Amino acid sequence: MAANLVSLVSQFLTPDMIGRIATALGLDRNKVQSAISSAVPGLLAALNNTATQPGGAQRLADAARQQTGSLGNFAKMLASGGQSSFQASQMLSSLLGDQNQNVLTQAIAKFTGLGQGATGSLLGMLAPIVMGIIGKHQSAAGGLDAKGIANLFASQKDNIAAALPSGLGSLLSGTGMSGSAARTATAASSEAIREASATRLVDAARQRSADTSSNWLYWLLPLAAAAALLIYFAARPTQEVAQQGMNQAQNAAAQGVDIGKQITNSIASIRTTLDGVSDVASAKAALPKLQEVAAQIDKSGGEVGQLSADQRRLVAGLVNPMMPAFSQLCDKVLAIPGVAEVLKPSIDAVKAKLTALVA
Repeated sequence: MAANLVSLVSQFLTPDMIGRIATALGLDRNKVQSAISSAVPGLLAALNNTATQPGGAQRLADAARQQTGSLGNFAKMLASGGQSSFQASQMLSSLLGDQNQNVLTQAIAKFTGLGQGATGSLLGMLAPIVMGIIGKHQSAAGGLDAKGIANLFASQKDNIAAALPSGLGSLLSGTGMSGSAARTATAASSEAIREASATRLVDAARQRSADTSSNWLYWLLPLAAAAALLIYFAARPTQEVAQQGMNQAQNAAAQGVDIGKQITNSIASIRTTLDGVSDVASAKAALPKLQEVAAQIDKSGGEVGQLSADQRRLVAGLVNPMMPAFSQLCDKVLAIPGVAEVLKPSIDAVKAKLTALVA
């Protein structure tokens, strides 16, 4: 089974890494966490569009080779301010083009409320991560060239579309950076084919009528025209039903991703709370917040229980990558003298709820 690029990037972006990015940007960690869940599939959708353009796959392959070896040092680079925002902007511009870079930045800024400046800086930080992960994956797969990159993105369209929030997809609609334009073009093409087929049948019947004076051919004209129109209109409900089914599938995927985001935001909130625990007094101060977030997870759990199996897998794909680092943080906090007596029941309850949600 082909790897899921969205999941690979999410696994790299651990809570610690997100915290470093938030610090580098001077933004709230929770806001950055929420923005990343939209920016990653949005950026991948834009790169997928690049891969379909002449020479685009080669540009992506070249960038992936350059960034493959930098993943391990990315945390140090953040701490030292290694890659400038100007360099990041140049990289994005070379991959997406100035116009698409601006459109993507504006769409994500509007969707997340983060602001265009902060969104541009965030995309600049995410771009080398995404390209490095693509390069590392494709190197292991033996296809880090234009053809391999093109095939990779062709296999990722459904994964990217499923992770792209519906609201952001609407903002990108018609830009080539979402699947809606392709679906609209396909529907329009099918409609045009049916209309042309009906017209050809009617014209053929008219021509046959003009070539002969036989009465039976004269009466065949309206019958042929009626048959052609029946074929045309009978096909339209089928297309409409198919489109409705596609829309329902997209809405179902978006619902799964939205609930997954709720849960990952809850985990990020707990992590922020636990980061402030250093002794028994701070543990007691953190307890109400943990209980509040536990109630939010309970609510999300009720919504997960109403999802389909495919939607639950989407939720698990978003939440599972965060669990190892979250568990390590919990163990670290509970090891502080006296803290376990205060927080262990609440932490154990939260961990049990999260485990049940992604099982």
